[in-house]
Amino acid sequence: MSLDKILAIAGKPGLYELKTQTRSGFLAESLIDGKRLSVSIRHNVSVLSEIAIYTFTEEVPLREIFKKIYEKENGEQAINHKESKNKLEAYFSEVLPDYDEDRVYPSDMKKVIQWYNILQSKGMTDFSEPEAKEKPSDEEE
Repeated sequence: MSLDKILAIAGKPGLYELKTQTRSGFLAESLIDGKRLSVSIRHNVSVLSEIAIYTFTEEVPLREIFKKIYEKENGEQAINHKESKNKLEAYFSEVLPDYDEDRVYPSDMKKVIQWYNILQSKGMTDFSEPEAKEKPSDEEE
């Protein structure tokens, strides 16, 4: 499953899988406990494929950071997201050495590590770029 269907909902712990659209929003299922939740359009929802982390040169997509954590941990769980601020910063420095310390807060690091661990525990470790749909070229028409 791609990160295009995985959501972070403000005020709700963990991650959710987008299940279906409804008239007033959509239905999501928690990756932690499997409970379904009706989410209205008023909720602040982020799709993981749209999130990026600041570095000094560019914004790195979350999928790239997840890939780096996956490689660093050989596919296993990362450190606990409840570790001390210093441990989180040291870990994040190993994964993304040039992250912007002024714009990436410890709370952001906690979320990234927690999200990685949730996805890893569910076997959702394919962090590759989704295949772009090919458009027919002018020559083929």
